[in-house]
Amino acid sequence: MILASNSTALDYRGIHPNLDLALERITPEFLSSLGEERVELKGEEVYCTKFTYETIADSEAFFEAHRLYLDIHLMLSGSERVEIASPAALEQFDHQGDFYAYHGEGRHSLILSPGDFLVVFPDDAHKIKMQVGGLETVSKAVFKVKINEGA
Repeated sequence: MILASNSTALDYRGIHPNLDLALERITPEFLSSLGEERVELKGEEVYCTKFTYETIADSEAFFEAHRLYLDIHLMLSGSERVEIASPAALEQFDHQGDFYAYHGEGRHSLILSPGDFLVVFPDDAHKIKMQVGGLETVSKAVFKVKINEGA
């Protein structure tokens, strides 16, 4: 997991070439240009989607994880609480493609606000969309970055 300021995104280059491509797009210009359509930076290997939704109660949220992709979450407006845990410490209840859903207790908790980005790697199950102080409409960009090969 990496939690950092958008202004320091380039400091994390060198982990994987696909991640570098996404980090280079964490700019005010790119983020403000996002519309409702998915933006492909390298086909299915690196793409970005903007989401707008209402935050939810903790009891409605669940963990998700991926094995082939890492996610970069960037808040554009509003704030949400996020919990992180190892998938090995959770109970899996669903699996579709590279999406694995889990129930269980988080190990780390953080608030994601505009100007922050969060990178969650395959071993970082993440519970997202949770309310900070109450119901809030948020807008968020999520980069999907393929870093592992597999079926």
